[in-house]
Amino acid sequence: MDTNNTIAEAQAASATVRDRLMDDLQHTIDEAEKWLEDSASEHAGVSSETRARFDDTLRTARSDLRKLEDSFLAHSRDAAETVDVFVRDNPWQAVGIGAAVGVVLGMLLSRK
Repeated sequence: MDTNNTIAEAQAASATVRDRLMDDLQHTIDEAEKWLEDSASEHAGVSSETRARFDDTLRTARSDLRKLEDSFLAHSRDAAETVDVFVRDNPWQAVGIGAAVGVVLGMLLSRK
């Protein structure tokens, strides 16, 4: 069992999920900004206080998105390091766990 490949695969899967989530959140923020711009040009009745609060909310959302992305990256690295240490310290247990997970996934996939 090659631990570097296992870690790389886990990191790639984590990155894919993280990227998809970040893309979805970014798209939502972009759509909200577009809506704000469209509503401002179409409806002069939008109060400046409402616009300022919405702008502030968007800034906060962007900041939170960056913090969330940084957190995901940190947790992914920590998880990969933990798996690496476990596999190096317990190679036979890691092989057994990998085999068990493979059997369970195989059974689940064969049912569909």
